[in-house]
Amino acid sequence: MYGVRSAFLDFIDDPFVVSPTESYRYLEDGLLIVEDGKIKAFGSYDHIRTDYPEIEIIDYSQRLIIPGFVDTHVHYPQTEIIASYGEQLLQWLEKYAFPGEQRFKDPLHAREVAGFFFDELARNGTTTAVVMTTVFPESTRVFFEEAQSRNIRAIAGQVMMDRNAPESLLDNPETAYHNNKDLIKEWHNRGRLCYTITPRFAITSTPEQLEVAGQLKREFPDVYVHTHLSENQEELVTVSQLFPECKDYLEVYEKAGLVGDRSIFAHGIYLSNSEFKRLSEAGSAIAFCPTSNMFIGSGLFNLKEAKSPAHPIAVGLASDVGAGTSFSMLKTMSAAYKVTQLQKQTLSPLPAFYLATLGGAKAIHLDSYIGNFQIGKESDFIVLNWQATPLMAFRHPQHSIESVEKLNEILFSLMILGDDRSIDATYIGGNLAYRNPDYMTW
Repeated sequence: MYGVRSAFLDFIDDPFVVSPTESYRYLEDGLLIVEDGKIKAFGSYDHIRTDYPEIEIIDYSQRLIIPGFVDTHVHYPQTEIIASYGEQLLQWLEKYAFPGEQRFKDPLHAREVAGFFFDELARNGTTTAVVMTTVFPESTRVFFEEAQSRNIRAIAGQVMMDRNAPESLLDNPETAYHNNKDLIKEWHNRGRLCYTITPRFAITSTPEQLEVAGQLKREFPDVYVHTHLSENQEELVTVSQLFPECKDYLEVYEKAGLVGDRSIFAHGIYLSNSEFKRLSEAGSAIAFCPTSNMFIGSGLFNLKEAKSPAHPIAVGLASDVGAGTSFSMLKTMSAAYKVTQLQKQTLSPLPAFYLATLGGAKAIHLDSYIGNFQIGKESDFIVLNWQATPLMAFRHPQHSIESVEKLNEILFSLMILGDDRSIDATYIGGNLAYRNPDYMTW
C-alpha cells in the first residue's frame, strides 16, 4: 500500500450530457491510496492522510494526475509503417499496411513489435487499448502474452480477412472460426485482457465470413466486436457494390449480427441519420480517429451529431496508429479540436479529456473497472506536466492550479502543445510502468 499526493482531475459524469462544471472532480491537493493494484481511498490530502498516518507517500507536487488514457482503436502491426506518405485509405492499405502485416507471420517479429508498441503506449500515458492484430493467430497470441506481462488493459482479436487482400493475408470462414474460438477460450477475461471478434472491414470479408463472425458472437456473447465503418467515400462505394442487398454500410454488419452494445466501430465519418440512430439504439460505440482521418484524407467526423441528445452514441478517442500520426492522446485531442473547428463546432478541454478517460472507458464497457478514481477501481493513472517544454513553461509559469479558469487553460495547453514529453509517469494496475527520464528538469 502507498499513497500519491498531487493535484487530481477525474470525471464522474458525461460533460456532453450534463454541464461540464458538474461532470468532473478537481482536487488541488489530493491523496490517492493504492492497495493491491486498486484504489483504496481518494480525497483531499488533509482528510485522507489522517486515516493513513504511517503510509509511504509519493509526492508529485506541481503536477496533475488523471486516470490513464483509453485508446479505443489502434493497430499494433502498423507501428512500423506510421508516417507512410501519400495515399488515401484503400491505396494506403495496399501499398503500406498489407505488406507490413505479412511480416507478422513470424512470431519473433510480432513479439518485437508488440514490445515496442506497449512501451509506446506507456510512454504516452495510455493504459487501456482496443487493438487490431493481424490474420495470423500467432501474432494475436504473442500480443496477448506481451500485454499480460505488463498487466495492461487490452482488448484485441485475430483479424479476419478472406478477400480483397494479398493471398498471404487471407484465411477462410472455417479457419477463422476455429482460430478465433481457440483464442477466445485461451485469452478472453484472462486477467485484464478481453477478446474482440475482428473482421477488418466489410470489403475484406465475404458474407460467409461475416456470418461466421456473427456465429462466434452468438456463442460468446460477452466478447467484443471491433471493425471499421464508413471511413472513406471510395470505401462506401465499394461496400455498396459488394453488398447491393444492404441499404447502407451499417446493415452489412447488422445482417451478420455484429451490431450490439459491445461493438466498437472505428471512424463513422459518413454515417446517415438512420445509421446514427441505429447505432444509438444498439448501444454501440464509435472510435473517433482524428489524426488518421486527416492524414489519409478521409474526412471530418461529426462529433456533435454523434453526441446529439436525439440519438447519443458512446464515443472514445483513438490514435489509429499507423494511419494515425501519434500514440499521444494529447495529440489526438489536439486533432479532434481542429476537426470540430473545421465544422463550426467546438470541443472544449473538459469534454476532450473526458473522451480520453471515462468516456473511452464507457464506450468499451469497462467504466466499472477504470476511467476515474472511484474507490475499488483499478489504479491506472498518469502524471501530467503542464510545463514539460520551454514553450509550455513560458505559457504557464505558475506552479499550481488554483481556479477552474486556470484548470481549463492548462488542460487546453496540454491538449494543444502536449505530447509524450508531458507524461512524467504512467502507473498501470498500481505499478510504475513508465518514468520520464527528463522528470523534474523544467
